[in-house]
Amino acid sequence: MSRVPSVTKTHTGRCLVAAFSGDMDYLTGPMFRTELLNLIDCSERYIVLDLAGVSFCDSAGLNSLLAARRRAHTAGARLALAGAQEQLRQLLKLTGVDRILDVYDATEDAVTDLSSHSGGNSRNERNIGPQTKTVSPE
Repeated sequence: MSRVPSVTKTHTGRCLVAAFSGDMDYLTGPMFRTELLNLIDCSERYIVLDLAGVSFCDSAGLNSLLAARRRAHTAGARLALAGAQEQLRQLLKLTGVDRILDVYDATEDAVTDLSSHSGGNSRNERNIGPQTKTVSPE
């Protein structure tokens, strides 16, 4: 059974950091997809997906990440994955997704890299504090 997914959003430097937790599977994939696409639609320039709390990911979760990558590319945003556990890292490598998405060992590494780019969105410069949302199955 899937763990109930949640997302906590903070701003660090020029980046929106979204920390996801729970399983990204066929049951929660649509919820994760909606959350990911909503993040992109917020007009953030640099987005880091902290996946350290994601304990399992299947093809539905992977498809959600790829949909977010496509939306970010279209929106002119840069999307990075960080802190993925071993199972998700292996899935990214096995499918070749690690070659089309920026994948970092730690969230701090992703924030440092993305924040070093010029032309950031001034809205990203403020610290809004954490916002947590639990995504409920429908």
